[in-house]
Amino acid sequence: MRHTIFRKGLSGLLLCGVMGLSQAQAQDKAPKPSGVLFENVRIFNGTADRVSSPSNVLIVGNVIRTISSAPIVDPAGVTVARVQGGGRTLMPGLIDAHTHVMFATVPQMAILTADLGFINVAATKAANDMLMRGFTSIRDLGGPVFGLKRGIDAGWVAGPRIWPSGAFISQTGGHGDFRLPNELPVRPGEFSFSERVGAAAIADNADTVRLRARELLALGASQIKLMAGGGVSSSFDPLDVTQYTVPELRAAVEAAENWGTYVTVHAYTPRAVRQAIDAGVKCIDHGQLLDDATAKLMGEKGVWWSLQPFVEDGHSSFAEGSPNRLKQQEMFSGTDTAYALARKYKIKTAWGTDILFNAAAAATQGEQLARMTRWYTPAEALKMATSANAELLALSGLRSPYRGKLGVVEEGALADLLLVDGNPIENIQLIADPAKNFLLIMKDGNIYKNQGL
Repeated sequence: MRHTIFRKGLSGLLLCGVMGLSQAQAQDKAPKPSGVLFENVRIFNGTADRVSSPSNVLIVGNVIRTISSAPIVDPAGVTVARVQGGGRTLMPGLIDAHTHVMFATVPQMAILTADLGFINVAATKAANDMLMRGFTSIRDLGGPVFGLKRGIDAGWVAGPRIWPSGAFISQTGGHGDFRLPNELPVRPGEFSFSERVGAAAIADNADTVRLRARELLALGASQIKLMAGGGVSSSFDPLDVTQYTVPELRAAVEAAENWGTYVTVHAYTPRAVRQAIDAGVKCIDHGQLLDDATAKLMGEKGVWWSLQPFVEDGHSSFAEGSPNRLKQQEMFSGTDTAYALARKYKIKTAWGTDILFNAAAAATQGEQLARMTRWYTPAEALKMATSANAELLALSGLRSPYRGKLGVVEEGALADLLLVDGNPIENIQLIADPAKNFLLIMKDGNIYKNQGL
């Protein structure tokens, strides 16, 4: 019996030794974690007014591990690819706080009539193009974007990180109601094409608003978007129309708050914005027609103002003299005043483009950011499109689809980075030509563009 136990024990020791040797050999053969070392770069960190002195930045996995003015030696256990910065600027990936990637590049009539597969193909290209313009994160405020986001996150296609709203919620005749006049009145329980594909959700009382908000949260919305006033691209509503009531808006706010996130609304006018604030809305998108008193209230309440640099630039999607074009021109006329009010009352201001139905305009995303020097310094504009927009994204709390700090270049932050051939604080027009000036584009530690470095 004792010989049997000894033999079993010896066999066990030998087995453990062999297993230990095999594990050690497997570890030797296992691929080491990858890293990227940027050498001799000047850093715009997303919060400062100037770039740093020459520095070195080590990326391990998807995180910025080390930033140092001294040389960084190869860390143990990490295979490092070196990028010679040559004194160029390393900065955070850009963030667009108001996009509709599903609708950005396709004409409006095609969106309302085309097969959804075509729209998805167009949106996939638009997402890749955004990333190649240096936009590594976007807040998408309306459209059936959940599938595209899933494909990007899975690595099947290239594109930015997406904070999705899903369908925008609208009342009948509101900015999100794109039914044709001959489709009204609607039969009870009937859904329009835009509702069936997840582009819009028509809700005409507080209970239905609450239901639609909960559905979108269940599908993965990181924030809820409601139409609280008239809009340019919709046909039924003049800009001055106020949409929804405080109880209806509050129903969406309560649903979002119960999920730890927030509501943003489309609104231009003082009345629409004031009732949204009364309902507990945390962010106003647009607001070009606001007055002094309402802007002051936004500042006092700490409400975010997501503004777009809407001015005449030759890229309108609407025919001259058409009702939509006239509404657009009315809205454009308030942009200078809106930015002045945002500055006057130190309102937390985000930057976004809200480009719709126009491939040529979508290609000007970087130009739209460079245009911000009409109201801000280059450093202020760049901070808005990086660290400030990241702060707005963080309002989604645990509903944020990504964990980690964005919009900054600092140790521990996620590695969403651009290497710029020049100093964008001295020459913000570098942002307007990303094909030429963005030499390297990194998102989540992965390099998507490397122009010969």
